[in-house]
Amino acid sequence: MTSSIVSLFPICARFTLVIWFLTGLVSVSCNPGVFNVKYRYPRLQGSLSALKEHDDRRQLTILAGIDLPLGGTGRPDIPGLYYAKIGIGTPAKSYYVQVDTGSDIMWVNCIQCKQCPTRSSLGIELTLYNIDESNSGKLVSCDDDFCYQISGGPLSGCKANMSCPYLEIYGDGSSTAGYFVKDVVQYDSVAGDLKTKTANGSVIFGCGARQSGDLDSSNEEALDGILGFGKANSSMISQLASSGRVKKIFAHCLDGRNGGGIFAIGRVVQPKVNMTPLVPNQPHYNVNMTAVQVGQEFLNIPADLFQPGDRKGAIIDSGTTLAYLPEIIYEPLVKMITSQEPALKVHIVDKDYKCFQYSGRVDEGFPNVTFHFENSVFLRVYPHDYLFPYEGMWCIGWQNSAMQSRDRRNMTLLGDLVLSNKLVLYDLENQLIGWTEYNCSSSIKVKDEGTGTVHLVGSHFISSALPLNTSLLLMSLLLLMTLFLL
Repeated sequence: MTSSIVSLFPICARFTLVIWFLTGLVSVSCNPGVFNVKYRYPRLQGSLSALKEHDDRRQLTILAGIDLPLGGTGRPDIPGLYYAKIGIGTPAKSYYVQVDTGSDIMWVNCIQCKQCPTRSSLGIELTLYNIDESNSGKLVSCDDDFCYQISGGPLSGCKANMSCPYLEIYGDGSSTAGYFVKDVVQYDSVAGDLKTKTANGSVIFGCGARQSGDLDSSNEEALDGILGFGKANSSMISQLASSGRVKKIFAHCLDGRNGGGIFAIGRVVQPKVNMTPLVPNQPHYNVNMTAVQVGQEFLNIPADLFQPGDRKGAIIDSGTTLAYLPEIIYEPLVKMITSQEPALKVHIVDKDYKCFQYSGRVDEGFPNVTFHFENSVFLRVYPHDYLFPYEGMWCIGWQNSAMQSRDRRNMTLLGDLVLSNKLVLYDLENQLIGWTEYNCSSSIKVKDEGTGTVHLVGSHFISSALPLNTSLLLMSLLLLMTLFLL
């Protein structure tokens, strides 16, 4: 399949073909910045199958080389969605875009689009971007270096006076197509501890002109587009870093208890985080796992399972709701969990979930599960994280990846089930990732690389600006973009 550009709508599967490097395309404020981020909190509607469908679509995008988005509340019984309100253009208009740590670009629906959604059940007003109404908007032409780098050279049939196109095709048949524009993105800048002011920076993003499938007007829970924070050089974090004003370091903390959280760009100095290397030459946040521990006992796993390479190690994906383990890990792990209570009667629910009735405290009746990684870094998952209540039973959130399709068989994918209530730090400058248990409703400290000043930021300092939808509970997540001079 030939595609001139990729981005992402995280709940759909897609294929990506290219990534590219941007230089000198962005001018940003050197002050920290803030996005107000909301959480779309859907009801489960009586079935667990929707969770697997959500993760199945996302895993298809991961295998295609695009998808490691920011999402979810850490509750394994409900798939979630985080989105931010940003301003685009001069004068600025408001847009609601999904926050995604894996997608490679930002894109919004445009005025030319006839199939794009114009209404949303999320209680937000959708806006179609119109470059003619922005004094700062510019088309990206086919002879622009940006367009050359996307396609690895000149695009066939793309002339100098034409706009640089993009096309995304999703694994479920949905697609989006359009062209690139460059305009000013507006957000709140952190001026000190708990103080903000307006700031902006120029960003190249996709202008969606044609949508199909789940991205068209039939989507009731629609957004204006997506804000990409993926690993590729085309993501927003990479664009900002290419300007020389930001370090390629960011962190997120998903509050699995209250639905809030923190997302910050900059060097986090508090809390302290232990780091492990990212697997080189991988499009996603892959890490080398070395062992799995259940309670005090380590699983007996062949050493070659943890060798680096394609589909080796583990993928860290905050957009996947559950956690998927190779059968050689899944089977003994679940057996050791359920054997803690010999009287348990395990039932299979919705074909994929092992559930049981239990009246005691799960943290007292079942063991912790600990994943070990390079540099002696570990990730501990408590019973109240991997077990969730459903129709009077407790269900196990671990899933057997051997039961997935051939391409996804026996992959290790750690989603919100294990990442919630932890500060996860991505240091792309040094190709490291790490985490620590943390209260995601509290504050963190981020260092200004230029002045050495440490700023306090916290999830509770941005108030809600949207009405509460009666059918969907919207919870606040603070997205703190801390943009510092090098």
